[in-house]
Amino acid sequence: MTALVVLLLFVVIALLAPLLTKVTGWGPISPDNAAINPDTGNQPYGSLGGISLTHLLGVEPGTGYDLFGRIVYGLRTSLLVGFASALLSTVAGVVAGLAAGYFGGWVDNLLSRIMDVMLAFPQLLFIIALTPVIQNALQTNSHGGTNEKLRLVVLIGNIALFSWAYTARLVRGQVLSLREREFVDAARIMSAGRRHILFRQLLPNLWAPILISFALAVPQNITTEAALSYLGVGVIPPSPDWGALLSDASQFFLQDPMYLFIPGVLLLILVLALNLLGDGIRDALDPRAQRG
Repeated sequence: MTALVVLLLFVVIALLAPLLTKVTGWGPISPDNAAINPDTGNQPYGSLGGISLTHLLGVEPGTGYDLFGRIVYGLRTSLLVGFASALLSTVAGVVAGLAAGYFGGWVDNLLSRIMDVMLAFPQLLFIIALTPVIQNALQTNSHGGTNEKLRLVVLIGNIALFSWAYTARLVRGQVLSLREREFVDAARIMSAGRRHILFRQLLPNLWAPILISFALAVPQNITTEAALSYLGVGVIPPSPDWGALLSDASQFFLQDPMYLFIPGVLLLILVLALNLLGDGIRDALDPRAQRG
């Protein structure tokens, strides 16, 4: 429940980012040159990275941009990529797992081999390799560069492409057990079609493992997105992102450790809350885990 409350707090902050930065006056988007000291290489005034009533989390060294504004807008990006890619990979995994487990034969063999190949891929390495290739093929904006929104869609698709096999393998195993149960035999005797058996008989009995898989995929995808942005192949400016923020902050760690500490701790709290929530959902929906 604590993890759920923390997650809801992050979601509310992300949804209210424009209100928090414009109406309340917290986290102004424009740079504040008065908050950085030109005599020290444009480092923030004060010992805590420029934290004040105007700048709740301080300012960025060199630019004077408010760190709170960058973080709340970057949170929207992280949650969007995490949930969207987890949803896509879960849907694809459920469809593949249902088909492999129910039809068996050459369908199961083909899909199982594809799952094995996808699970053997070093996910992060191949996303890093694919992203520049796709970026060069998507010269879509007026400046000859990659459109930021389209880049975000490609990033979501790449993460989902390399993560659907986990859900598919889980669903396949469950379907192999369920297809031999009495209620499936009864549906066949009553001349129920394959679509009815798949989506009306089997799928409703799979919602617990599917929900668990989705809940555990979200934090993993958020971490992957942050790592990609940290390495420079994720979300591109001017779109805000926590991974890119950590990459920039690592250059100023000795001069302004708060610049790295604050977004790093917030990312840790978000991922930890999502993982604990996923574990809680698994314990609540899996009676065997409780008995163990």
